[in-house]
Amino acid sequence: METTDIDERTREAEIEAIKQVVAVVEHSQNNELPDEFVGLFRSDAIWTTGHGRRLIGRDEISAFTHQVLPGAMKDLTATYEVVHVVFIRPDVAAVKVRQRYLTPDGRPIEGESEGSPLYVMAKEDERWRLVACQNTAVVDS
Repeated sequence: METTDIDERTREAEIEAIKQVVAVVEHSQNNELPDEFVGLFRSDAIWTTGHGRRLIGRDEISAFTHQVLPGAMKDLTATYEVVHVVFIRPDVAAVKVRQRYLTPDGRPIEGESEGSPLYVMAKEDERWRLVACQNTAVVDS
């Protein structure tokens, strides 16, 4: 048996739990709640921002998030959609997300690119946590 083999019912339940974490990411970003966002990370997490800034550890992620998130969502909102999940092991998943920026009434913002984050998540103590995350802006070619 491969380490990625899990039954379909378990897989669906784990994907739903992962989607709930991503929903909290969306909620914390849209409501500018840095502590809620930072609480999703493991203490030793790695996060690379959409502009390439590397942040290592929850403390560094927290300091950055507390600096940039308040006021960042003025006049916009963001959606985060899980588009693909690969279970590396039953308790480790690579999660591809589609991030879209919209006006408060739900219209796409002209000139604003989508984001294409990749979240590596680990399940610890029955809870999925963000471990290694890379935000990437989608550039139209």
